Amino acid sequence: MVATVSLPLRAQEQRKVTPVKPATNKVLTPPKGTDEKIIEQYLTGDTLNARAQERKDSLARIYPHYPTLTELAVGLNFGDALLMAFGQKYSSFDIHATLNMWNRFQPVLVVGLGRAKETPSDMNFTYTGKLSPYFKLGANYNFLFKKEPQYQLYAGVRLGGSFFKYDITDVNIDNPYWGEYGNSFALKGVSSNALWGEFLLGLKVGIAKAWALGWEAKFHGIFKEKKVASGKPWYIPGYGTRNGNWAFGISLYYTIPLSRDSWPIIEKKK
Repeated sequence: MVATVSLPLRAQEQRKVTPVKPATNKVLTPPKGTDEKIIEQYLTGDTLNARAQERKDSLARIYPHYPTLTELAVGLNFGDALLMAFGQKYSSFDIHATLNMWNRFQPVLVVGLGRAKETPSDMNFTYTGKLSPYFKLGANYNFLFKKEPQYQLYAGVRLGGSFFKYDITDVNIDNPYWGEYGNSFALKGVSSNALWGEFLLGLKVGIAKAWALGWEAKFHGIFKEKKVASGKPWYIPGYGTRNGNWAFGISLYYTIPLSRDSWPIIEKKK
């Protein structure tokens, strides 16, 4: 009699199991110039997280994220001072504060004084605008938000207003019909006010550490002004003469960083 040996059911099942091929130790090579921390993730085999971090760093280089309160720039507009040297008879001087948020959006407050004295060549009077205040409130959008804050190209809007007084003197009235010549009169202390809007394009360039220069081209129009018996004023502080829609400004800025420690590092192109 031949003896037969039967194996347990578990042993028979184990014989039918196909051996699993052991996992390889192959590690993907990280791209050249990869950060050391990401390289460590590659070496440990954590390729998925390494690639995710690479994408995050790449987006940070393309769209650097500045802190909410990036900097505060205080500027002095001296454009009219230069134009007065070339014969301009009116001037506006203002101080403006610009709060840079995310290096993109910039609320702006402007406070200034304006005055004028001119005898227009095509008119028969002398206009004297007394030193009067004006105010502007608005915002800019910086198109170069990917760059460092000392270089900006921006568009902006402003709402401006002024309360002012002026004199109209040496008003000559000739009446050839009656043979009357040399008659004159004056209007003094005329009170008025005006509200206007501006659209502007500006450029700001750093010149030394916290100092920068800026240029602005403005297109503006009057929304509302006080009606007076003598007619409309020739000059409005902060706006300029009413016979033109364009104005220009040059400003010197001093910049105060608000969160420099959290500014992104901008890689310089070699």
